[in-house]
Amino acid sequence: MQSIATSLGVNDKNKRLMYVMYFAFFCSGMMSQIFGAILPFLQEEYHLSYTFRGLLLSAHQTGNLLAVFIAGYLPYAIGRKRSTLYLSSGKAVGLSLMILTGNPILLVLAFLLTGIGRGTLSNITNVVTAEISTKKTSALNVLHSSFAVGAFISPIIVMLITKGSPSLWWVGVALIVEMEIFSLGAIDTSNLSDTPAVKSQDQGRGYYKDARWWVNTGILFFYLCNESSIMGWLITYFKETGRLSPTIAQISSSLLWLMILAGRLGCAAISGKVNKSTLLLVLGLGQTTCFLVMISSSSKALTLAAIFLLGLFMSATYPTTLGTMPNRYNSSTVATGNCIAIASIGGILMPIIVGAVAEQTGIGGGIATISIALFCMVVLMIAKRIMGRNQEE
Repeated sequence: MQSIATSLGVNDKNKRLMYVMYFAFFCSGMMSQIFGAILPFLQEEYHLSYTFRGLLLSAHQTGNLLAVFIAGYLPYAIGRKRSTLYLSSGKAVGLSLMILTGNPILLVLAFLLTGIGRGTLSNITNVVTAEISTKKTSALNVLHSSFAVGAFISPIIVMLITKGSPSLWWVGVALIVEMEIFSLGAIDTSNLSDTPAVKSQDQGRGYYKDARWWVNTGILFFYLCNESSIMGWLITYFKETGRLSPTIAQISSSLLWLMILAGRLGCAAISGKVNKSTLLLVLGLGQTTCFLVMISSSSKALTLAAIFLLGLFMSATYPTTLGTMPNRYNSSTVATGNCIAIASIGGILMPIIVGAVAEQTGIGGGIATISIALFCMVVLMIAKRIMGRNQEE
């Protein structure tokens, strides 16, 4: 039986590096999704308003923006390995700060640092995976499946730890800090290049003149609007509206990521057999429909079904969009970094918009604003499909 690395077209020299990238992204998934799980506990312990909670989520996305921009250029100065280690250590530092203090300024700094760490890993793992695999789209879907596994696990960990005593939420965070430190050690001992790259060898120059790059970036922009807001506010929404019990609300987040995992693995298997632009459009329409059902249905069964299907349709949007970039952009830390940086602005703006609207109209009104971003994403997916058809003709 072939190993995963072999089936993805990774040579023997880079097999361990691929698994290190997957493990690091798994840990990043654990870290990213724990925010939605612990946000209600942070609110109870530190008495945070809707707007400030939205600010914290946006601070995380701001760090993500800063990191993917910096990580696109820093490897040219100090090499990929050192730039990755320095910047991604922000995840462990930021999570530790959340445990130690409720000071508003330090909390914002903590979320900012975790975003810097997450953005760094997002950039380097996507670039390296695309480089070392001959089956790029499948490898990227498996990479993002590892992220989904981590995101699926962390809310369950928090739920189990806090079931008897909500004040123990910090234990779950501490466990993830240990995982992040271990992943840093794995990266440090990998064969990730530690030699400064030669900028003239970057093949992604002129990306900003390419309409395909901008359409893909726009799709990711609105997708991250949706993902960051849904993942950050979902548990709070269900708990505070009383539509689901606190336990089921916590589980709903993990169920969402379980379906994201299933969808990413499924799309990795079929990505070579279907038109990827058509696949993206189906995913976008499915997300929009399921989200509207989720927030409008009074039936708990239908709400849970919508959550399941929402995760399924969200699953492959990010990796498939990246995977349909021209090859020269995928292998460029500058082109990839700036794409993710611009897209991350959506993840910065939307959570605080949801929080600000919720402050005025309630959490239901805040969550409903996400539908606007979903609509814009679908419009760009239609444009992408039309562009792809014209190129085929």
